[in-house]
Amino acid sequence: MSLTIKSHFAYPTYLSFTTKPSRFTGYNTKIRPNSIYHFNPLKLTYYQPKKMQAPVQYSPAPVIKSSLIEPDGGALVDLVVPEGERGAKTIEAESLPKVRLTKIDVEWVHVISEGWANPLKGFMREDEYLQSLHFNSLRLKDGSIVNMSLPIVLAIDDETKERIGSSSHVGLAGPDGDLIAILRSIEIYKHNKEERIARTWGTTAPGLPYVEEVIIPAGNCLIGGDLEVLKPVKYNDGLDHYRLSPKQLRKEFDRRNADAVFAFQLRNPVHNGHALLMNDTRRRLLEMGFKNPILLLHPLGGFTKADDVPLDVRMEQHSKVFPIIPSV
Repeated sequence: MSLTIKSHFAYPTYLSFTTKPSRFTGYNTKIRPNSIYHFNPLKLTYYQPKKMQAPVQYSPAPVIKSSLIEPDGGALVDLVVPEGERGAKTIEAESLPKVRLTKIDVEWVHVISEGWANPLKGFMREDEYLQSLHFNSLRLKDGSIVNMSLPIVLAIDDETKERIGSSSHVGLAGPDGDLIAILRSIEIYKHNKEERIARTWGTTAPGLPYVEEVIIPAGNCLIGGDLEVLKPVKYNDGLDHYRLSPKQLRKEFDRRNADAVFAFQLRNPVHNGHALLMNDTRRRLLEMGFKNPILLLHPLGGFTKADDVPLDVRMEQHSKVFPIIPSV
């Protein structure tokens, strides 16, 4: 889900642009993008000059209308099983072949289940994986396209694949063995690690922490399917009260009568440069005509570098710093 601002610009007139003759050939030159997967190499093309257009005419200041945007794909995804159905679903999960999750896999279950990866409803099947890997997006059933530049997948080893056999559904168990979810209508396909690394990071050079600690040791197969999460994911680290879901955040924005939300994501303690950017953004939004812009501070709580400041220390710092940041 994107927590940003939806702005509509209504221009009374349109901008027109003049072309500039090349001093070398007498032809006009224009840079045109030629999109190939991740890359947009610039291709120089030449064409005969046409009738000169009128000079650039600048429009008056745009009229701005705004609202919080809808989640990608329309409806907000919520994959947590209703409380009244959890007993029956847990019994079913116990009867299914099991896939043991790592700590990071559990975090991805959390991300998907609450709608942070809207419109995904589970770990990617192969068609979704390839679209994300090669085109940074997903095409939905209605033909619309949403951004999805990071593949969200679940790796399994050959032994687990054999144990699953012909089953259409599997149970997902956490590192301690507790059942977390059911993955339905599964699809198992090859985990091409080198392609995944190259497409995601743009390099296969050594030294990427997530690659070396998560992807390379992972299994040679990926398993995708639809998630049913048996209960909300909790970490019991004293910080769960900070982890609001997209649904909870939207309710909070409504409660505060926010007409714009500006998000700031960080993996470090807040410093003066951050504070200046936040205050400047709020000032600009007020100048644009918004009445009550709200800041969403979004600290990264999952995989970070080994030498980063621990999450609990950062959260304590955030809670102490923000009361003294001056309002605009």
